[in-house]
Amino acid sequence: MPRIMPITVLRDTTEISNTCHELEEPIFITKNGHGDMVVMSIETYERNLALADIYTKLAEAENDIKNGRVRPAREVFEELKTEYGF
Repeated sequence: MPRIMPITVLRDTTEISNTCHELEEPIFITKNGHGDMVVMSIETYERNLALADIYTKLAEAENDIKNGRVRPAREVFEELKTEYGF
């Protein structure tokens, strides 16, 4: 469940930092009752960035399959063996 906190909690940076690391997920900060920003640990940010990259690559691969841009694995491996001498 997402953690939502008012902007006033940013006064206590140690508390916010500890909460970010404990939850391992973004914290949504509100201002005057409305969403204003998101705070998260570097580890959570990097994990989310890596997941977004994976999802992008999977979408590209699915698009390649859908559009027939594929080759048999044996053909690719033979080409690699020839090119790199494996």
